[in-house]
Amino acid sequence: MAIRYELIHVCAQTGARYGKIHTPHGSFETPIFMPVGTKATVKTLENSEIEEVSDGLILGNTYHLWLQPGDEIVKSHGGIRGFSKWEGALLTDSGGFQVFSLSDLRKITEDGVTFRHHKSGEKLFMSPEDSIRIQNNLGADIIMSFDECPPFHSDEEYMRNSVERTIRWAKRGKMAHNRNDQALFGIVQGGPNKELRKYCIDELVKIGFDGYSIGGLSVGESKTEMYSMLEYLKEVMPSDKPRYLMGVGAPEDLVEGAINGIDMFDCVLPTRLARHGSALTSLGRVVIKNKPYEKDMSPLDPNCDCKVCSTYTKSYLRHLFKADELLGQRLVSYHNLYFLKLLMNDIREAIKADKLGDFKDRFLKKYF
Repeated sequence: MAIRYELIHVCAQTGARYGKIHTPHGSFETPIFMPVGTKATVKTLENSEIEEVSDGLILGNTYHLWLQPGDEIVKSHGGIRGFSKWEGALLTDSGGFQVFSLSDLRKITEDGVTFRHHKSGEKLFMSPEDSIRIQNNLGADIIMSFDECPPFHSDEEYMRNSVERTIRWAKRGKMAHNRNDQALFGIVQGGPNKELRKYCIDELVKIGFDGYSIGGLSVGESKTEMYSMLEYLKEVMPSDKPRYLMGVGAPEDLVEGAINGIDMFDCVLPTRLARHGSALTSLGRVVIKNKPYEKDMSPLDPNCDCKVCSTYTKSYLRHLFKADELLGQRLVSYHNLYFLKLLMNDIREAIKADKLGDFKDRFLKKYF
């Protein structure tokens, strides 16, 4: 097996799961948050810093690396790990999210998806087999099935057809996968339709995957709708395989996701917010560019021990953003990811102590 999931403890208070995922390039406690390295880099940070703000597992983007520099070039370096000199574990998505995010630039058929390059307009085509081949070349420890991520509130006929297509594509991708050192996950779709979600899970389990991802959430639906679906999926997803909630990274969503049995999360949110001067802190978001921080001599987060909070004042960080100095983006990106790493550690400790519900109440009261 390419990976092994070990379920160690279930929180008596909430049913949240504490476990470990063992991969060829490291073992990780779960629940875990994975920083996103879209183009073989976590934006603004070098590898030594990524090691400090992550638990050793990061994500790369299949679609973007396929376009530039090309998966064959990455393969010639020995995969993403040799290309970027990242020594930890890796996960790649399938390109399926771009089927959603680039909806104005693509056409879906049974064979696959035809894209228009988002910059040049060049015609591109990706099939389920292409996605797997590209990910085999990229060489991540965990790879994803190619799927369609439909808009959450698509009509029932479209959603049903989309789910059926995702299942057929999952079968094709499983047949095309030819590396036994890479784990392959199936992706559960179905929007708000619980019947379709259950059907998708059942069919994916019949095919057989190393883990199961939840797609099609955090795509514009309300928090209430997302949490309701997670609560339902908690009871129907396989308990002996890792559960990965794709594209979710807001602190409150990480806590709620863990309560609902999620083991893995990823999102561009912490670094995207940082590049615009917004910091995640234990006392809520801080928009560091704002005027009140001009003369503020306090750290970004008084409850954080990262090198940013232990070294710099809010006044200095505000100055960096007002002066358009790139160091500001780097420092807040570092802090935001470190904050989420600490949050996930606190979540794991609360699960082991059977007190995640109590932790949620305390955390949210301070955060909001």
